[in-house]
Amino acid sequence: MNRVLILGGYGGFGARLSRRLAADGWTVIVAGRSLAEARRFAAMLDRAEAVRADREGDLAPVLAEAKPELLVDCAGPFQGNSYRVPEACIAAGVHYTDLADARDFVCGIGALDEAARAGGVAVLAGGSTVPALTGAVLRELTRGMERVDAVDMALGASSAATGSGSIARAVLSYAGKPIAVWRARRREQVHGMYGLERRVFLVPGCKPVARWVALGEVPDLDRVPGNLPGRPATIFRAGNERVLHMFGARVLSVAVRNGWLSSLLRLDGLLLPIQRAMGRFGSARSAMSIEAKGWLGGEALLRRWTVIAEAGDGPEIPVLAAQQVARRLRDGTLEPGARDTSRLFDLAEFEPLLGGLNAAEQIDEEPLTPLYARVMGEAYDRLPAPVRDMHAIAGDGGAEGEGTVVRGSGLLARLAGGFAGFPPAGTYPVHVGFSERDGVETWTRSFGPYRFVSHLSRAGAHIQERFGPLRFRFSLPADETGLAMVFKGWSAFRIPLPRFLAPRIAASERAEGEDFLFDVEVALLLAGPMVHYRGRLRRVWR
Repeated sequence: MNRVLILGGYGGFGARLSRRLAADGWTVIVAGRSLAEARRFAAMLDRAEAVRADREGDLAPVLAEAKPELLVDCAGPFQGNSYRVPEACIAAGVHYTDLADARDFVCGIGALDEAARAGGVAVLAGGSTVPALTGAVLRELTRGMERVDAVDMALGASSAATGSGSIARAVLSYAGKPIAVWRARRREQVHGMYGLERRVFLVPGCKPVARWVALGEVPDLDRVPGNLPGRPATIFRAGNERVLHMFGARVLSVAVRNGWLSSLLRLDGLLLPIQRAMGRFGSARSAMSIEAKGWLGGEALLRRWTVIAEAGDGPEIPVLAAQQVARRLRDGTLEPGARDTSRLFDLAEFEPLLGGLNAAEQIDEEPLTPLYARVMGEAYDRLPAPVRDMHAIAGDGGAEGEGTVVRGSGLLARLAGGFAGFPPAGTYPVHVGFSERDGVETWTRSFGPYRFVSHLSRAGAHIQERFGPLRFRFSLPADETGLAMVFKGWSAFRIPLPRFLAPRIAASERAEGEDFLFDVEVALLLAGPMVHYRGRLRRVWR
């Protein structure tokens, strides 16, 4: 029969998929709320029909009359949507997939598995870049790895590609909202459109693509940790080329995070026209990178897949998975049941389709030497195992234990300790989260509800630890019992400061059995002791 009904079939992504499936020999039924638009677009295709259909309405008579073998929902957005459409497909005996990237919608589709199997149809949520293509890429990148510690995904779209209402509403739906992520070996919370970073995407032979990207919510945040060995930390960021748009969305997200506004969707009547207007002046270049950091044969390594799409072909990529679903159905290799697409494809299945685009892709691999190993050289190998393991960081990690804090009693010491974020005196459960990017480690120390953060990097033969604008350099003398951190200099805003004005810092790391022991004392000139914290930790591998 080879008949496919595409909801939103004349929209941005739906039109692209309609053309592709028509070229594959399908009779395409272009469906949407406007019959006139559906007819206009269908007239441009071979073997195409038009029908009016509303995904929020009763689809049973539409399916009964059109008699499709497959329905693809390209209407979006899927955030907050029910399973009305896939349920109608099951009842009609029609196979189903979509371009959904909504986390709850995609990850919850298994609730329909029993009904789909009984109806003999496949119900596949997430037939788009995430999680179908990302899942395929990650299986290729992590092939052979014994443990994967961290996965980082970044999508840098063109403004033209993100000008559609469905994409913009999806972003507005989670901007400023809490997003649960798995990192530092535990569940943590970030916020949508926070964590702005500038990324540069590189593929040999292509002009680099630079984008500001921010934290987003996608199904991969649930699926990737469970699908890969080692339960890796997983982060997804996305953005477009308009700096004003990215920083404006970040600023507006504060209103949602602080509870002043329930959702930025309340402003869509104002924001969407601005988004569309900005899209008219965007370029036609898009890019994406997926990084996996893990361990192979006891050595840490980074593998990265990058694609750069030119000439407006970036928006073709989100429809490739749905095209593959249709091909599998045509070939009789699509099994019944309801599931997401995160484990459905291999990257090799996408390669011919990607090769047909004005796009270039690349897989890079490079060794990762943990920071302390780079600074210490052979001395690192002589450290006791608990100390060495604490610093064996390939992207992400975590440790748990207990610690005690003693705070200085002087007024200046109390003020300085509070400014630095040190917790009040007491004994606490301790969690330390490690993350690494571009050779810089971020250590987030949580003493009960109190957190303080520092950033460690290499400074020649020394370790440099940064607290805000202050940087401290240490040498790391070590032996078989552990290591010490010996103060060598400091600066503020990169301006060197006199050593005699520096805090007096005594820090050591030791092992006791399988435990990592830490002991840090900080005293101020004239003000006396500021803080002394010590305790024991063990790396968490779950």
